[in-house]
Amino acid sequence: MSLTPRAWVRVSPLVALAFGLSACVPAQDVPPPRQTSRIPAPRPSVLPPVSVEPRYTAAPPPAMAQGVAAIWSRFPDRAGVAIMRADGSWLIAHRGTEFMPQQSVSKIWVAIAVMQAVDQGRLRLDDPVKVTDADLTLFHEPIEQLVGAEGYDTTIGALLTEAMTKSDNTANDVLLRRVGGPSAIRDMLAAKQMAGIRFGSGEPHLQAYTAGIPWKSDYRGKTNFEKARAKLSFDHRKSAMDRYLADPIDGATPIGIARALIRLQRGELLSPQSTRTLLGMMSDSQTGKQRLRAGVPAGWQFLHKTGTGQDLKGRTAGYNDVGLMIAPDGTVYAVVVQIADTVRPIPERQFFMQSVSGAIGNYHLR
Repeated sequence: MSLTPRAWVRVSPLVALAFGLSACVPAQDVPPPRQTSRIPAPRPSVLPPVSVEPRYTAAPPPAMAQGVAAIWSRFPDRAGVAIMRADGSWLIAHRGTEFMPQQSVSKIWVAIAVMQAVDQGRLRLDDPVKVTDADLTLFHEPIEQLVGAEGYDTTIGALLTEAMTKSDNTANDVLLRRVGGPSAIRDMLAAKQMAGIRFGSGEPHLQAYTAGIPWKSDYRGKTNFEKARAKLSFDHRKSAMDRYLADPIDGATPIGIARALIRLQRGELLSPQSTRTLLGMMSDSQTGKQRLRAGVPAGWQFLHKTGTGQDLKGRTAGYNDVGLMIAPDGTVYAVVVQIADTVRPIPERQFFMQSVSGAIGNYHLR
């Protein structure tokens, strides 16, 4: 199932917009301290710097700001929204500086690190990779079906496509190890001054920590982790989920993600070729068809990444969609919706997201 180099590179029609955009968030809305636990959190050792809020040169369109505020206020659970015009002139945000779970949204930062390694000549998209049973992780990993007794021969580029378009956890973790592990992602975030974004310790450790169980290598595979988790009491799992949500080890702020997406689109993080490649993959994403995408007007382009956390009796620790909306006239908006902690039925969550992206389209020229 390996892809040819042509499949990785997709010429994007995005318009390069010239402006200077800070990637920093204000030092406020600090989340409450973590609860103590017998399972230590795999805390990031390096966090991006926090600096002052940039000055916006204009107020957001009143109708759009009022419409988004009304949509956000009607959603009853903890959610953050950030909408930023790509010229950096204005921002709409609600709970925009709170750290909320990213879950698979964090695959974007792994992808940037991979493409940076390509830019630096440390990796090539056609570098061969063999994926074996030892590489498997947990939850969503379509690639598992291709890993036989002899392993699965693929490439860096094909794994990146699987991670970004299908949110394959195994593909992402293999790439994460290739670029140097979690510390390399944190170093990249710090070096590029991508404030307001944390990175945890990889999918297995993140999910084990959220469930309140130490990760073991024999949990790999289709259902081993789920079976071990099922043996935990509800109170134990609730305590672990509460601890995670109070201070998510993979947390990011809506404003931090929005700025990072704008900087990616502007070509400030990668070479022009690598920028086009990564944005093309985000445009081809197959996940979350009923989230933000369903509210994007006809004729607009949409490039995005979803993220979904664990469920506990209908409560979800992270239900997200983040991306770039490009109007027919070339105007670019970063849009971030992070539902940090919710018990609302999935259709209600999706309607909330659709309403946000729909509001951007409806009020774009008003």
